Amino acid sequence: MMDVLTAANNCFALDLCLKLCEEKRTENVFFSPLSISTALAMVFLGAKGSTNQQMAKEYLESMSKFFQAELTAVDFAEQSEEARIHINAWVERQTEGKIQDLLAQGTLDANSKLVLVNAIYFKGNWEKKFDEDNTKEMPFSVTENESKLVKMMCQTGIFNTAYIEEVATNILELPYLQEELSMIILLPDEISGLEKLLKSLTYDNLSKWTNKENLDSSETLVHLPRFKLEGSYDLRATLSAMGMPEAFDGTSADFSGMTGTCALSLSNVVHKSFVEVKEEGSEAAASTEATMSFRCFSSVDEFIADHPFLFYIRHNKTQSILFLGQFSSP
Repeated sequence: MMDVLTAANNCFALDLCLKLCEEKRTENVFFSPLSISTALAMVFLGAKGSTNQQMAKEYLESMSKFFQAELTAVDFAEQSEEARIHINAWVERQTEGKIQDLLAQGTLDANSKLVLVNAIYFKGNWEKKFDEDNTKEMPFSVTENESKLVKMMCQTGIFNTAYIEEVATNILELPYLQEELSMIILLPDEISGLEKLLKSLTYDNLSKWTNKENLDSSETLVHLPRFKLEGSYDLRATLSAMGMPEAFDGTSADFSGMTGTCALSLSNVVHKSFVEVKEEGSEAAASTEATMSFRCFSSVDEFIADHPFLFYIRHNKTQSILFLGQFSSP
């Protein structure tokens, strides 16, 4: 059951990544698919074809059982701005101040009926920390014709690596303490190689590329930028295009499992995320078959992330993607 759930969540993560990267081709992208899918799962619990007041009670009990979540009554009709401030304050507390102003001014009004807020926060230290004395300014190629200076961290150590010839991409695994979580970095050979990589980014492919059996543990010199990303996304149009437009349609949406009536629809899904990658570790808040060949690094090879790359934070036991991003520009 867990394998099926992981596959579904990771497929959703990659589909959403492709949509967001398509919309922001040369921009940085960072989001938590786990946070978004959990929030949508909460809404899904209340989606019914027909219901009654008993189902609304069941919804409240399920929210508490599966998500440790509660419903809080606020007055959108008379105090929508106060409700917005209250929700933002809750998110800020849950993320230790990393996610601020989740809901922008004007997001809520007297017509708002339901706001579903989900916050996720992560802080991890590397299993092998980078030495700050080795961090130097180096150029990062945004395009073939443009580069920017970054603080480039550096260390040599034994890391899991692989090379995927079909997409000309290097893979590096950077584990966090106790190796329960890892950051996986996918670095194309070419400065403009992200577009080709994204076209082949399916759940099946990613699972094969990052399978332990296909990774080689070898001594590698790693250069990785120190960076901080913040992402803010209005997902109504994106999720509608991905196949759930009815949820936002006031005439056909049916969330009677929440209230016992059909007078409810989603007005929007807003997601905001934060990640900081530095020497000590990182903080984050928020198919078809293909013939592949793997080439592993020889001893003391180099992994130099000095041009656009994809990265994600993975729970190693379940292989679940917790956070996913595209770093394209310092």
